[in-house]
Amino acid sequence: MTAAAFLRVPRRLALAAGLALLTAGAQAQTALDSITKSKTIKIAVPTDYPPYGFVGPDMAPQGLDVAVAQLIAAKLGVKAELVPVTSANRIPYLQTKKADLVISTLGKNPDREKVINFSAAYAPFYQAVFAAKSLTIKSWADLGGKSVAVTRGAMEDQELAKVAPPTLEYKRFEDNNATIAAFAAGQTQLLATSAAVAGNLMQRNPGLNTEYKLLLKDSPCFVGVAKGEDALLAKVNAIIAAAKAAGELEALSKKWLGRGTGDIPL
Repeated sequence: MTAAAFLRVPRRLALAAGLALLTAGAQAQTALDSITKSKTIKIAVPTDYPPYGFVGPDMAPQGLDVAVAQLIAAKLGVKAELVPVTSANRIPYLQTKKADLVISTLGKNPDREKVINFSAAYAPFYQAVFAAKSLTIKSWADLGGKSVAVTRGAMEDQELAKVAPPTLEYKRFEDNNATIAAFAAGQTQLLATSAAVAGNLMQRNPGLNTEYKLLLKDSPCFVGVAKGEDALLAKVNAIIAAAKAAGELEALSKKWLGRGTGDIPL
């Protein structure tokens, strides 16, 4: 090796070390860092799922999930940028960084836990099968040969597939508005949805004589956080715990659902 080549070695090593430090710094930039720096947090919320999330008369999103999103942003001291999502795209939005958090009636299950993390629960939620009072449904076997409206990819779609007989006819729709509209129009005999959404349907369409039939799943709502964002998850959990202790979550649940949070897991 020549003297000139020997002298170039430390420079190359220094350059490599500098690049490594820059790379490490970039990797260390967390979602919480970006949120703190930009003073904005992008939160995915539903806009077609009253009373959890819907568009009000002023065309602004409102509902329980929207209120929780705003509460978390306020506690973080940043602005909430609400990102409308559907059941099918809410997790992909989190994975592709289109959203920092998902607050969209998100239930926890083993498959989802493989790809995202979950906060402590912030609200009650359960899914069930509903139908007209005149239709006798006392067991899963009674669903055989009937038709059901369900939102594609939603928790009730997944849970129904586990217990329903193979002769049940599914009519899947891309969002909850379409699902509810199909049932209300008589396109299906059954509706698989949340109790809150069904309650809203019953209030608006009393002539349908809809009632609860079978419980699919009791599944509290959790905030979805991307894998690797432990600092943000810890902040969200601390905010939820404090809001529960202060009665803020209880008040929001009573306002939007008509009942308290109950025994939701921390």
